[in-house]
Amino acid sequence: MTNYSDDHLRQILKRTKVIAVVGVSMNSVRPSFYVARYLALKGYRVIPVNPGHAGAELFGETVMASLSDIEGPVDMVDIFRRSDAVPPIVDEALQAFPALQTIWMQIGVEHAEAAARAEARGVTVIQNRCPKIEYQRLFGELRMGGFATGIISSKL
Repeated sequence: MTNYSDDHLRQILKRTKVIAVVGVSMNSVRPSFYVARYLALKGYRVIPVNPGHAGAELFGETVMASLSDIEGPVDMVDIFRRSDAVPPIVDEALQAFPALQTIWMQIGVEHAEAAARAEARGVTVIQNRCPKIEYQRLFGELRMGGFATGIISSKL
């Protein structure tokens, strides 16, 4: 299912405190970087996961090689990987975090079987959506034309 009610998405974003972002990039122009940065700026604890950058620091957190390396609870796992990479990520998340609430797959990322496994364990699954976009839309940050314009300079 990829048709989610606004109330459902809003509830997820309100209850979530800690997000592990799998596939985060250190490159500031990559979507995985700026989505993770945005979520961190909104008050979420964002734990970056990328084996190629393990040990580096990003958003005040150490980049982890895998979900299993994270100590402590995680509420949401946000997946920035191809759809065919989803099953082992979901399996690792279910193993590592007994109290996991949400698996969130980014725009273009879907995997019905992995989603069904997570849902069978009581985990909410969102597919083919972006938490940054949904946050902006649901909490009034999108402006005309769908853009988050931020501060507008009077020097334009």
